Amino acid sequence: MATKKTGTKAATNASKTLRSKSTGKTSKRAAGSTLSQSGTTKKTSKKAAKAASSTLRDGRTSKASKSSAGSALSQKSKRTKK
Repeated sequence: MATKKTGTKAATNASKTLRSKSTGKTSKRAAGSTLSQSGTTKKTSKKAAKAASSTLRDGRTSKASKSSAGSALSQKSKRTKK
């Protein structure tokens, strides 16, 4: 199975999100996760995935924030059935 990595566009959007003064805490948490995974095959933590999900559902969120949140969420490890 191929592993996912953060692309340059998602990393750029994550950087914009982190630098923005008007961005909320959850969006920044998701963006930080995205940026930390740039160039690596790390997986998104449960806490960061929850923040990314919240960012995607929020109607006030910018396109850059949603892009980086989507990237973070796509790199979460799959749930295993019990």
